[in-house]
Amino acid sequence: MATQNYRVNNRIRVREVRLIDENGEQHGVVDAAIAKRRAQDAGLDLVEVSPNARPPVCKIMDFGKFKYDQRKKEKKGGGKSRSASGMKEMRVRPAISDHDLSYRLKDGRKFLKEGHKVLVVCIFRGRQMAHPEHGYDVMRRVATSLEDVGKVETAAKMAGRRMTMMLSNLTLEQRRKKAKEIEERDRMEAGKEADRREDGMA
Repeated sequence: MATQNYRVNNRIRVREVRLIDENGEQHGVVDAAIAKRRAQDAGLDLVEVSPNARPPVCKIMDFGKFKYDQRKKEKKGGGKSRSASGMKEMRVRPAISDHDLSYRLKDGRKFLKEGHKVLVVCIFRGRQMAHPEHGYDVMRRVATSLEDVGKVETAAKMAGRRMTMMLSNLTLEQRRKKAKEIEERDRMEAGKEADRREDGMA
């Protein structure tokens, strides 16, 4: 939550709050007016830190200093690292077309490069349930297409009508190493293909 969205002092209009004092000690549920008066007596602010709790959690603190510290964290990339630790979902189908898959892969690649984990979800409908191998095939194509930026953290598995697979992002160093591996593999494959052609012409 951005600092400007916190409710402070008289903007807190609920009757009761769960109070944490300036020393981090919890005082349970107290009357909001008493909590505000206690903050005022300490020369500090009453800040609503968990608005969705019932009752909301409020803490006595120096809100100006808190805002300053938050801005410093954001400048250092603290805000970015929090968003990077999230998880994104990428949906595919057992009979997905190459065009649709390439579109999904573009999103998956973007998410992994941003540092997110990607949950690949394949939904089966009707008769598709009789052929789970089609889902596994799509999952293999996804993993192979994104192997230069991500790795399989949790292998594809079926649960009801959903097949899921978890991908996690590679570090910069891992990406470089993987790029070399892929380049070497492609070179070997090209060599084998050339040998097959020569054998066919002989």
